[in-house]
Amino acid sequence: MDETTIREQLRAYITRDLIRDESYPLTDDEGIITGGLMDSFSLAELAVYIDKTFGVYIPDTDLTVARMDTLDQIVARVTQV
Repeated sequence: MDETTIREQLRAYITRDLIRDESYPLTDDEGIITGGLMDSFSLAELAVYIDKTFGVYIPDTDLTVARMDTLDQIVARVTQV
Protein backbone atom coordinates (compact mmCIF):
# COMPACT_ATOMS: atom_id res chain seq x y z
CA MET A 1 0.00 0.00 0.00
CA ASP A 2 1.43 3.38 -0.94
CA GLU A 3 1.94 6.33 1.40
CA THR A 4 -0.84 8.43 -0.17
CA THR A 5 -3.41 5.68 0.39
CA ILE A 6 -2.26 5.16 3.98
CA ARG A 7 -2.41 8.93 4.63
CA GLU A 8 -5.95 9.25 3.27
CA GLN A 9 -7.22 6.18 5.16
CA LEU A 10 -5.74 7.53 8.39
CA ARG A 11 -7.13 11.03 7.75
CA ALA A 12 -10.60 9.56 7.11
CA TYR A 13 -10.47 7.39 10.25
CA ILE A 14 -9.24 10.23 12.47
CA THR A 15 -11.86 12.72 11.27
CA ARG A 16 -14.74 10.22 11.12
CA ASP A 17 -14.15 8.05 14.20
CA LEU A 18 -11.91 10.00 16.56
CA ILE A 19 -12.68 13.67 15.97
CA ARG A 20 -16.21 12.77 14.83
CA ASP A 21 -16.35 15.52 12.22
CA GLU A 22 -15.81 14.14 8.71
CA SER A 23 -15.80 17.66 7.27
CA TYR A 24 -12.89 18.76 9.48
CA PRO A 25 -10.00 19.85 7.18
CA LEU A 26 -7.20 17.95 8.95
CA THR A 27 -3.84 19.01 7.54
CA ASP A 28 -0.74 16.83 7.40
CA ASP A 29 1.24 18.85 9.95
CA GLU A 30 -1.56 19.90 12.32
CA GLY A 31 -1.13 19.01 16.00
CA ILE A 32 -3.91 16.50 16.54
CA ILE A 33 -3.28 15.97 20.23
CA THR A 34 -1.61 19.27 21.08
CA GLY A 35 -4.43 21.01 19.22
CA GLY A 36 -7.01 19.31 21.44
CA LEU A 37 -8.61 17.25 18.68
CA MET A 38 -7.76 13.88 20.27
CA ASP A 39 -6.85 12.64 23.72
CA SER A 40 -4.71 9.74 24.91
CA PHE A 41 -7.64 7.32 24.76
CA SER A 42 -8.17 8.20 21.10
CA LEU A 43 -4.47 7.64 20.49
CA ALA A 44 -4.83 4.10 21.86
CA GLU A 45 -7.84 3.55 19.56
CA LEU A 46 -5.75 4.80 16.65
CA ALA A 47 -3.02 2.28 17.47
CA VAL A 48 -5.56 -0.57 17.39
CA TYR A 49 -6.89 0.68 14.04
CA ILE A 50 -3.36 0.84 12.60
CA ASP A 51 -2.63 -2.70 13.77
CA LYS A 52 -5.86 -4.10 12.30
CA THR A 53 -5.80 -2.11 9.06
CA PHE A 54 -2.12 -2.00 8.17
CA GLY A 55 -0.70 -4.86 10.24
CA VAL A 56 1.67 -2.51 12.04
CA TYR A 57 1.95 -2.88 15.80
CA ILE A 58 2.87 0.33 17.60
CA PRO A 59 4.16 -0.30 21.13
CA ASP A 60 2.90 1.85 23.99
CA THR A 61 6.29 3.53 24.25
CA ASP A 62 5.74 5.02 20.77
CA LEU A 63 2.23 6.27 21.57
CA THR A 64 3.35 9.70 22.67
CA VAL A 65 2.56 13.25 21.67
CA ALA A 66 6.17 13.69 20.58
CA ARG A 67 5.91 10.79 18.12
CA MET A 68 2.25 10.70 17.06
CA ASP A 69 0.91 14.28 17.11
CA THR A 70 0.57 14.95 13.38
CA LEU A 71 -0.68 12.98 10.44
CA ASP A 72 2.83 13.23 8.95
CA GLN A 73 4.29 11.59 12.08
CA ILE A 74 1.66 8.86 12.13
CA VAL A 75 2.13 8.03 8.45
CA ALA A 76 5.91 7.95 8.93
CA ARG A 77 5.48 5.50 11.81
CA VAL A 78 3.16 3.23 9.81
CA THR A 79 5.45 3.19 6.77
CA GLN A 80 8.61 2.76 8.86
CA VAL A 81 8.33 -1.03 8.90
